[in-house]
Amino acid sequence: MVTMAESAAEVDARSRMTKGGRRQRWLRRAPLLPALVLVIVVTQLPFLTTLVISSFQWNVLSPGQRSFSGLTNYVTVFTDERLRSAAVNTVTLTASVVILSLLLGLLLAVLLDRKFVGRGLARTLLIAPFLVMPMAAALLWKHAIYNPEYGLINGTLNAVWQLFGADRGPVISWVDSFPMPALVASLVWQWTPFMMLILLAGLQSQSNDVLEAARVDGASGVATFRFLTLPHLRRYLELAALLGAIYVVQAFDHVFTITQGGPGAATTNLPYEIYLTMFREYEYGEAAAAGVVAVVGTIIVSIFALRVVSSLFHEEVTR
Repeated sequence: MVTMAESAAEVDARSRMTKGGRRQRWLRRAPLLPALVLVIVVTQLPFLTTLVISSFQWNVLSPGQRSFSGLTNYVTVFTDERLRSAAVNTVTLTASVVILSLLLGLLLAVLLDRKFVGRGLARTLLIAPFLVMPMAAALLWKHAIYNPEYGLINGTLNAVWQLFGADRGPVISWVDSFPMPALVASLVWQWTPFMMLILLAGLQSQSNDVLEAARVDGASGVATFRFLTLPHLRRYLELAALLGAIYVVQAFDHVFTITQGGPGAATTNLPYEIYLTMFREYEYGEAAAAGVVAVVGTIIVSIFALRVVSSLFHEEVTR
């Protein structure tokens, strides 16, 4: 009888402890609930609404004639020549910007990792382009740099021509003649500081003892960078590339402002094509389906980015 009473008391105590633990866990989570509700309302509910709209044939000019079409809009998205061309342009633009930004960011990070007079000022100036609003940056490149009459590039070329005795150099419309390189250059200018910051953090996390040991053993600077620094930066390079790809694949401001997707559709990427489908052709359902496809693609890239981030944290904890 005593044993049964003790067992009942132990079960009751464990039950109270379990309830108390659950209560404490919910009390810790309670401050996060408003943020969770906000995220659901701001992101998930609109996404669900977009999924529903993507299953309808719905032209905004005839709102009363919408009809359920199932996956027809998604078939259109994957078979439409315009959207396929936009997808190719998106991949080309994203890959070009990410690769060039990584290379320039790595070069600048290596330079800023060294000690020299004015390093703080140089770092601040190099970070500045990333702090400029995308629309403002696009307007700056379109008018102050690419303009054929008073832009910086043509102005510099004219000054060079005048040094050789010519009155004026050829007037080149850079956006019309080189639309994709013009977009890539403006985006590289804005995203190189982002890559630089991530890679600089990776360089500064490298052990000085390892570098000193390599110097003592007679390793050259190139060999040290190739066999020690680059392997150490691998995860940081992956992280910078993945995060950069997530953001650049959504680029809209530069395309809309600098090229308007032209000439023809040479620079039309997926975000701009979705904009055209909605606000030029007024195809609500097709634009929603294209948006869902773009979001799913971004989520897939984000999953890889989160895995890289978690592996970085795991690596830092195990050191």
